[in-house]
Amino acid sequence: MISLRIRQRRQAVVALGGAAVLLATLGRPAHAATHPSDALAQRLQQTMAGLNFGDLIDTTPPGSAQARALAAQPETESGLPDHAPALKAAAGTTIHQQPQVDVTVIELDKKGRPVSSGTVLMSPQYKNGVVVPVDRNLRTTAVRYRLWDDNEWDANGGQGTIDTVPGRENAPIDFMEPYPASIIKLTVGFGILQLVDKGVIKLSDTYAYTPTKPSDRCEGATTRTIGEYFDRMITISDNGATCSLIKVMHEHGGVDWLNQRFQDLGLDMLQLKGTDPANGDWSPQVTMSSLDTAKLLMLINGVPGEAWTAPNGKPVTSDVLSRSSREYFLKELGDQGWNNVLSTTNYCGYSYPTQGMPQRISQRWIGPDGTVTVNQDPTDGKYLYPVQPCQDAAEVTFAHKTGLTAVAAGDAGIVHSLPGKAKRNYIIVAFSNLGWRYQDTDRPNPGVQPAVNRTEKFAELGRAMDDYEAGR
Repeated sequence: MISLRIRQRRQAVVALGGAAVLLATLGRPAHAATHPSDALAQRLQQTMAGLNFGDLIDTTPPGSAQARALAAQPETESGLPDHAPALKAAAGTTIHQQPQVDVTVIELDKKGRPVSSGTVLMSPQYKNGVVVPVDRNLRTTAVRYRLWDDNEWDANGGQGTIDTVPGRENAPIDFMEPYPASIIKLTVGFGILQLVDKGVIKLSDTYAYTPTKPSDRCEGATTRTIGEYFDRMITISDNGATCSLIKVMHEHGGVDWLNQRFQDLGLDMLQLKGTDPANGDWSPQVTMSSLDTAKLLMLINGVPGEAWTAPNGKPVTSDVLSRSSREYFLKELGDQGWNNVLSTTNYCGYSYPTQGMPQRISQRWIGPDGTVTVNQDPTDGKYLYPVQPCQDAAEVTFAHKTGLTAVAAGDAGIVHSLPGKAKRNYIIVAFSNLGWRYQDTDRPNPGVQPAVNRTEKFAELGRAMDDYEAGR
């Protein structure tokens, strides 16, 4: 056991299965809840360490021609850009350092109140994962979060240089938070529904999106209802719809207001910064952490009474959104088309990737032949085999949002058990830099089986943590 000094408070580093886990004794008030739960946090850390994220293949090794080609491409949120086949075919090398992975699980009681939590960060500095200490408000000041930068991760040992939350210079954990990719759309959805609740806009309003500046990520002029844009943003992760809604927010002063709202709620790492009012595009300045994202999902799920106390001393409740807005948000998240990260029901019948969380998916995407097609996309959204066997074996629902770029892959959602199945109610959020640039060493030849543009290790993580929750 190794002892550390953190702001005059004693911390302990305990070896568990060869992995160092930081467990906090932060001098909380005697009435404080015991977060994180030692059992949950330790199981999460042990699970992540056992997945051996460091054995992946990097198809664009630093300094290679493939890496230069990737860097020359515009930043998008697409799953597989046009140049990806050449990169996939290139000879890769083992990833040169432990990747950045940030995972939170919050266990809920049957009414939606938090009963325990665990947050684990993994990086070149924390190769086996480090448990993040949080207080009774599920908040931490023990992490110096740094803004994601692809080049700094490759060339600077995974060490970031730009702080995203001020005043954390002496924090014991230093971590460059992975880019959230399309999971940032959760914050946009929250902001839009805030405007709906304030009576500024209606979901039924027709909006003519007319950008005044071109963007590689955003589409051209479109006209849809706010609700149609919202649905496309959440269920098929449409970037153009997201740009449209961010532009709506700018036109009503909603972006700056939203960022301040998150700070007031104590969700420091939820920052929709660097957006362009001319077209609604966003920038690498946007940030999320798994912990604050999980807390936002907890509010959307619904918490009776006080969820936590904000930094200004005011209680935070699910009334931050109206009941109708929360129900609408949950329905949209439940209709998610991309069930292919922590859950892999879309890939039912495939030999790879492995089966993830046993989720029943929305019937919306299942065609007459029983297969899934998302957004009528024959290249990235068409799956081969009928999913009914996995639907029949499903044990949970998963209202969630995924995200994927070349250097980001994640999933964030709310899990509830189906009737008659082992009871579980929890939230799970995973962020990482393991986008489609990285592949599993045992991934099948794409010529034999359609390519999977993310590692299956997150499916293994989703399954393992769901098994754990089912046995609690």
